[in-house]
Amino acid sequence: MQAFVRRHPVWSAIIALVLAVLLWLILVPWSPGMEASFGRKRVFLNAVFSGITLGALYFLVASGFTLIFGLMRNVNLAHGSLYLVGGYLGFEISERTGSWLFAFPAVFLIVALMGIVLQNQVFRRMEGEELRQTLVTIGLSVVLADIMLWIWGGQSYTIMTPDWLAGPAEVPIVAGVDRDGDPVYLRYPRVRIAILIAAIVVGILMWLVLNKSRLGMLIRAGVDDREMLAASGIRIQWVFLAVFAFGAGLAGIGGIVGGTFQSLTPGEDTRFLLASLVVVIVGGMGSIPGAAIGAVLIGLSEQLGLVYAPTYSVVFTFLIMVAVLAFRPQGLMGRTR
Repeated sequence: MQAFVRRHPVWSAIIALVLAVLLWLILVPWSPGMEASFGRKRVFLNAVFSGITLGALYFLVASGFTLIFGLMRNVNLAHGSLYLVGGYLGFEISERTGSWLFAFPAVFLIVALMGIVLQNQVFRRMEGEELRQTLVTIGLSVVLADIMLWIWGGQSYTIMTPDWLAGPAEVPIVAGVDRDGDPVYLRYPRVRIAILIAAIVVGILMWLVLNKSRLGMLIRAGVDDREMLAASGIRIQWVFLAVFAFGAGLAGIGGIVGGTFQSLTPGEDTRFLLASLVVVIVGGMGSIPGAAIGAVLIGLSEQLGLVYAPTYSVVFTFLIMVAVLAFRPQGLMGRTR
């Protein structure tokens, strides 16, 4: 982040100004003139928080994708299918066991095993052949989509929120004033707040592992010079297998999260694959902070667009991607190679 500020002081100042304006709009009470121009503050706050929590979901899915695609250079276009498989499995496990929390480690392990099979049987045999990887994983995603349609049908599924996360919680942010002039605080679903906190914790832990641990050093060294690392006696294939499994498991966990505060329907795999691609392009390949920034930007653009410009809301996401590609092709936090 400090290197980005030093290299791009103008862009850093613009980003800081935008963040300051956003914080000001969130924290200060709105005057009647502002509410006449922008609508009720409660609507704006709900759109912002929905965008941030949607960004948390995008981050969980895209962070696994940025590990697989950005670091390992494996073009896994079946990543969205892993998301949807995880969501369906999470629904089945939570319904049969009655435990929402138990579904997370169970789905992580199952989808991680699927990732191990993918890496060992598909990508290991096509290392460096991006076109073949793309075509094969597109075919796999079609096959998996048909299998899921056969098993679960075309209806929507929603994973039930546990009782201790049901209902709204009061957030210490003023959403308006009542008739007596007393402040009214924002109430927001507990489950979304919990998911946001969990995504932040996962992101911090991933960054620490990649940048401050020996495993992270081995992963980065294997990406930069695989032959030299293999010559030193390290079995780099086992390291990459573990990274692929972890990235796939995160996609499965994202499926549970998405099924909890949204729904699981056929076609969601394609949607989240495209979202992951956009997040990685905007944030920068292989960058966990970049994936977090890109996910929040995309989530906010989607939700604010739905509230204030629903006709053009889909366009905003791609405008952000085009702007990043035009001015910083390696992504906001990516590095040139």
